[in-house]
Amino acid sequence: MNEEERQTQPQPSTGGPAAQGGPERKEIGSNRAHWALEDTDPELAEKIRKSLRTVVDPEIGIDVVTLGLVRDLRKTDEGLHMVMILTTPFCPYGPALLEMARQKVEQVSGQPTTLEIGREMWDLSMVEDGEVLKQWGLWM
Repeated sequence: MNEEERQTQPQPSTGGPAAQGGPERKEIGSNRAHWALEDTDPELAEKIRKSLRTVVDPEIGIDVVTLGLVRDLRKTDEGLHMVMILTTPFCPYGPALLEMARQKVEQVSGQPTTLEIGREMWDLSMVEDGEVLKQWGLWM
């Protein structure tokens, strides 16, 4: 086999992250958040979900629900409590995005809402709808 033929032959794969001891790639939507509020007050949960779809990450152009950033929402004795994460811990728009989401929940529910920043690292398995990512040409 000459040099030219060798260059056109498929090269053996070194494997992806999993083969190299890294994390397994999860399917989009396989880690979709389930809010406790969906069990206790599904009607309010749906109203809030619809409202939160207007809170868009300006760098990605996709809303916080579709991205899976709102990890939990539950009733408490004082009102509502939301757990939210960011796509990256260094998101420059993070504080504003978190506060906009909290205000939307408070506005729709009419109840005081506290916000907790979750420790979970965001990944593609949290995305609600992979078609949105395909339309944007992201990670596909």
